[in-house]
Amino acid sequence: MRPLSLPLLLVVSTLTLSLSACTRIETGEVGLRVNFDKTVDPTERLPGSFNQTVVGEILTFKIQDVAVGVDNMTPLASDNSTVKDFDMTVVYNVNPSAVSELWTTKNRTFHGISEKGGDILLMQNYVALSARNAAYKVARGYESLKMADNRPLMEQQIRESIIKTLTEEKLGDKIAVSQVQVRAITPADVIVQSANELVRAQNELKTKEVEVQTAKKEAERIAALNANAGAIGYMNAMANLKIAEGVANGKVQTIVVPYDFKGIVNAK
Repeated sequence: MRPLSLPLLLVVSTLTLSLSACTRIETGEVGLRVNFDKTVDPTERLPGSFNQTVVGEILTFKIQDVAVGVDNMTPLASDNSTVKDFDMTVVYNVNPSAVSELWTTKNRTFHGISEKGGDILLMQNYVALSARNAAYKVARGYESLKMADNRPLMEQQIRESIIKTLTEEKLGDKIAVSQVQVRAITPADVIVQSANELVRAQNELKTKEVEVQTAKKEAERIAALNANAGAIGYMNAMANLKIAEGVANGKVQTIVVPYDFKGIVNAK
């Protein structure tokens, strides 16, 4: 194999250096160029583009399906009890054409950093704060033990509250909240204990009501028997009469006599 000529070697080296000194913008990201003088080029670099970093640098921003975890909240419920734990996740997207404006005009504390890849998460902390405020506001309208049953409605109301805040701050066309998921709702221990005691008391009450109804029915049965004591005697007399008639007519050959029988049997 013939060695590469010096001019060709220089070309290959230059190409290799150029490619290694480039940043490619991935799907779901937008890039911004920071010039050598630390100024930011306002033109967004879109996904698929290659951008040299020999002079200056390229900042990458994740703009699609940015997830914000808002955990360990303790909002106040409508029954004035404090929820032990309230966790949720908010998913939002950033308008690609608004990346430059948001990065250069908003306070840097509003943004976050991705744990994987180091991408800048525009407005992540701001959205988290808005979500936290919305959660506390919405939770105030529900009893602590009824929040779990109303989870879908609460998620919708929290999302609407966040969108309202963004709109009021003129961010509605720059940030779109696509989903709010309430992951955990844990009532206060004292509320759970009170609920369990209430259920136990209700079950005991139902048991006693059944016992009372049973006692009433038994009393009614005894009263009915006592009221019909004469009828029972009459029925017994009629039965004896039928037996006597059967004996007289020769239709009864055998009679079972009770051990305490005190009557007179005329046997022929």
